[in-house]
Amino acid sequence: MVDTTKNTKLFTSYGVNTSKAVSPEMAAKIISKAKRPLLMVGTLALDPELLDRVVKISKAANIPIAATGSSLAVLADKDVDAKYINAHMLGFYLTDPKWPGLDGNGNYDMIITIGFKKFYINQVLSAAKNFSNLKTIAIERGYIQNATMSFGNLSKADHYAALDELINAL
Repeated sequence: MVDTTKNTKLFTSYGVNTSKAVSPEMAAKIISKAKRPLLMVGTLALDPELLDRVVKISKAANIPIAATGSSLAVLADKDVDAKYINAHMLGFYLTDPKWPGLDGNGNYDMIITIGFKKFYINQVLSAAKNFSNLKTIAIERGYIQNATMSFGNLSKADHYAALDELINAL
């Protein structure tokens, strides 16, 4: 069992509220309770092993995907509900409670992020953290300070193991 709640060292010093460390099992429970979750996928998902887990997460919990950067190219033939959007624009739209969402059915109540560089997704989530009531879970390899909850800093092998635990718990 991978302990994803340790090693939550900050690499930045801005902000006063930081994310809570979360285990894969707890993340799965929280994701399962969300009424309208969205899986936000970055370009690090071009890694075939990570991509496989992204697809399994989306299918296991029936979560639509916001494909950012070049991630749509690898998700297009994976039989998942993926739509392209710029990550920064998505961060902006998520702060608007009247935004219709990617599918026209309204805004989301939870964002799950995976496949982003730490410095990038931290800035995108800053808007959601400071200007909305949206809950965010970063199931990234690195601890993401501006998420509501986040895995700790993990090795690649531990990250894959944690994602497998999350998938099994969904």
